[in-house]
Amino acid sequence: MTGTMTAVTIDQPGDINPGDIYEDCSFHPVLCTHNDGEVLMGISLIDATAPRTCDLEHCGVIKLSIDDVNAARADWPAYLVRRTAEFEAEYDKPAT
Repeated sequence: MTGTMTAVTIDQPGDINPGDIYEDCSFHPVLCTHNDGEVLMGISLIDATAPRTCDLEHCGVIKLSIDDVNAARADWPAYLVRRTAEFEAEYDKPAT
């Protein structure tokens, strides 16, 4: 794996369970440690911050592939810019 970024980050199929990797509402790839059906918790794979929490109903979390994680870790600033632009294009509003 080269760590080159894919053109678009795609939500992977299936529920997010402990051990899976998801993208939180700050675009961090996060290793899931808890899912109670309403809230996800985990550890950032960028800077190891924890707990990182997201509400499944109100946050736009997506399940990530390993390729996405590698791309984010290879060039975090570029990944963040790309994901912010994708979010803004999808929802037609600036990310907060």
